Amino acid sequence: MNVKRIAMSIAALATFSATAGPAVPAMAADVHCHFITPGYLALLERHGASMDELYPLPEWSPEALAAFLDKAGIGLAVLTSVAPQPHFGDAAESAAACREMNDEAARLAEADPARVKWCATLPLPSVAEAVAEAERALDKLGAAGVKLPTNARGLYLGDESLDPLMEALDARCAVAILHPHRPEPFDAKLAGGLPLAMYEYPAETTRALARLFARNVPARYPRVKFIVPHAGAFLPLALPRMKAVHPIVRAKGYAGEIDWEANLRSLWFDLAGAPTAESVRRLLAITTPDRILYGSDFPYAPAPALVAGLAKLRADLAADHELAPHADAILSGNAKQLFGMEESR
Repeated sequence: MNVKRIAMSIAALATFSATAGPAVPAMAADVHCHFITPGYLALLERHGASMDELYPLPEWSPEALAAFLDKAGIGLAVLTSVAPQPHFGDAAESAAACREMNDEAARLAEADPARVKWCATLPLPSVAEAVAEAERALDKLGAAGVKLPTNARGLYLGDESLDPLMEALDARCAVAILHPHRPEPFDAKLAGGLPLAMYEYPAETTRALARLFARNVPARYPRVKFIVPHAGAFLPLALPRMKAVHPIVRAKGYAGEIDWEANLRSLWFDLAGAPTAESVRRLLAITTPDRILYGSDFPYAPAPALVAGLAKLRADLAADHELAPHADAILSGNAKQLFGMEESR
């Protein structure tokens, strides 16, 4: 990727505040914004994996990102990589691919550090290599956190083998942005031909959370800040049932102790895919307003639709007398505080 071109594209973002009219609202912070590098695309092509998630990857460029942030009024974008996981059985190949992706993400952020941050891609399920890359990205490249797939080629979050990675993240008080990937094993017939984003992704995210809870991973590594995507997936609906069923199965010896409150204290939630006041209200059944964040999911929906969606969220929050006091925090303040850009209120 041409670094000069990136710098010129992102530098254009700085002109937004100067050229916008006085009616432009405060800039939002987007914690669910993707990037796609040429090297990643080439890796998928070599392995015939470009349709692994049953949906073509959207087009992406630094220019398109800059234009979207300008039009939407987004002052901070936290970039993460997309699915599928860049691992095809060769740990060395995957580690090299992730290093390249993270180096490119770091260059993109260096072009405008006040507006662009990024979270590292890790070569999971190769745990030792993932720990090494997390340490490199967080300690040397300036990554704002890491991206964790719900499963990496069948290795699910919560698995005991991932404890060394969790220890490394906990030692660094890292942000860990979760993102659904195709469930493994995968049955296309069971999916019924529906795009994974419609059902399997929310189910996959909820499944990964249940597995994290089962081993009290967030509770045992309380300095890791987990961001749950897509308005919490099914968790607002599933959590009451989980809590109700757990004592029954635990009494019969089929489950261990779960510290629900300690696990939930380590979770934040983004609104990608459902940026509505209704989603905020559902999340408030399981969390507090300071744990809710805006996310766009760029570039998976057309930019005009994302711009309109953010404008509607702004308007709906402002018009709701119960949510309006929390609107600025949800749209930007919570994210800035989480990523160390704003003093605690």
